[in-house]
Amino acid sequence: MSLFNPIFLLKHSLKKLILYIFFKKHVKFNENIIADINHTYKVRGCRAKHESVQKKFEHLMIHYPTFAFVFFWRTKKKITYFNRLFTSNYECKIFRSTKIDGGLVCFHPFSTVINAKAIGENFEFRNGLTVGNKFNDNNLLPVIGNNVTVGANVCIIGDICIGDNVTIGAGSVVVKSVPSNSVIVGNPARVIKTLEM
Repeated sequence: MSLFNPIFLLKHSLKKLILYIFFKKHVKFNENIIADINHTYKVRGCRAKHESVQKKFEHLMIHYPTFAFVFFWRTKKKITYFNRLFTSNYECKIFRSTKIDGGLVCFHPFSTVINAKAIGENFEFRNGLTVGNKFNDNNLLPVIGNNVTVGANVCIIGDICIGDNVTIGAGSVVVKSVPSNSVIVGNPARVIKTLEM
C-alpha cells in the first residue's frame, strides 16, 4: 500500500495517537509491561534504533502483533475495542488468574492455553503450549521460574515446579518438577543437560 494513500495515512495517524494514549495510561508506570517491551525488543533482535521505552513500545505494537497480544492481556481487556488495529486472531488463552512477571515474549501463540499458579520473568513460549491443572483441579497447577524458554507443542501439567533458567524442547510433556539450569526434552520430559551458570 502506498505511503501516500489517504486511508493508510489516516489509519497510521490514528494508531500513533492511540499508542500515545496507551503509553501514558497503561505503560509509563507499569514495570511488567516495560520489562515485556525491553525483553521482546532484545529477543526479537529489533534493528530500529529506538532509545526510549515509548518509541520501542510504538515500534513493537505496530510491527509485532504478538507483542500487542501480550499488551492487551496485561491491560486486562480494558481496551479490547482497539485490539483489531494491532493484533491477529491467535486463538490463545492466558487465564486471568495466572500471574506472569515482566519480560513475557510469545512467538506465534496459536493454540496455546496457559493456566499456572505463577510464571517468573522473561518467560518465552511458542505455539501449541498447554500449561494446566491435573484432574481438572485448579489447586494442582504448575509454578514456572525465571528465564524459562519453551518450544512448540509442549505440555506442562500438574502441581509441579519448573526451576529458573530452564529450556524445554519442542514436543515435551512435563509432568514432574524440573531443577534450575536444565535443558529438558521428551515424553515424559527428562534432563539432557545441566547448564553452568
